Amino acid sequence: MRELRWGILSTADIGRSTVVPAMKRATRTRIVAIGSRDLERATAYATELGIPTVHGSYEALLADKDVDAVYIPLPNHLHAEWTMAAARAGKHVLCEKPLAINATEAARMVAVCEQQGVLLAEAFMYRLHPSWQAVLEVIRSGRIGELTAVQSWFSYFNDDPTNIRNLVEVGGGALYDVGCYCVSLSRLLFGSEPTGVKSSIMRDPRLGVDVLTSGILEFDRGMATFTCSTRAETDQRVHIYGTKGRVSIGIPFNIPPDRATQIYVTAGGDPPVSPATETMTFAPANPYTVQAERFAAAVLDGTPFPFDPADAVANMRVIDLLFESARD
Repeated sequence: MRELRWGILSTADIGRSTVVPAMKRATRTRIVAIGSRDLERATAYATELGIPTVHGSYEALLADKDVDAVYIPLPNHLHAEWTMAAARAGKHVLCEKPLAINATEAARMVAVCEQQGVLLAEAFMYRLHPSWQAVLEVIRSGRIGELTAVQSWFSYFNDDPTNIRNLVEVGGGALYDVGCYCVSLSRLLFGSEPTGVKSSIMRDPRLGVDVLTSGILEFDRGMATFTCSTRAETDQRVHIYGTKGRVSIGIPFNIPPDRATQIYVTAGGDPPVSPATETMTFAPANPYTVQAERFAAAVLDGTPFPFDPADAVANMRVIDLLFESARD
């Protein structure tokens, strides 16, 4: 059986703690190399995760002929540079979200990957989890009527001034880090692009990054509202409303890979006093593992990846408009 041979570009913690261990469990996937500007850190990373080859630079990793694809968990401002470098080296790319720091940059990344004939995907893993696939099916079935509104919340607390998520110059802040999920899911559920975008943003007065952002996305058939924050209790919720019912998602984004997950479908009964709610439970599944398997199938078999990279450009375009709205 053919395998997709992966290189990991950087020793970022999200890769070490979450993504790479999940990728190692994926079928037809083998992680063969790690590249870092710090050889000592790369060696420790490789030892911990059982990666056979260590490179002391990103360039060396991209020159490795045994690497077919790279996973890029670099800070946001470096996504474009190294995605395009990887494409020019003939490597397929799975890049962490958000794909870039603006839509123009994202479009350039997509164009280079297309020119080089390599696959580019943005790592919005949540969309591939069985619970989200069920949510989409419930909406498409008409069970909750016509979709009218989506409300989402995504927050955590981080006031460390040295953390990259609090450095404005590298693409830090709540909207880039977690608000991008709220934009993504709103577009996914409505199946279209917003016709109007409004926002309100509060920034850390010392660091400059947005720490509390609310947005309103107007669609032809309804409206999505969201709030994201890096200065609030850790929480994440999505509520979806239709003309005949609603859907709530227990843990929508950082879905635990080792426990069952639920969505709650309410339709009928006697709302709001006694609504009829069905709890749909899904066996444990790791969306990062599913993501790696779907990526491998796309490269090895030519099976279309579920989300075109143009979707990442469209998501960035909405994020650009949210920042613009707050400035206005």
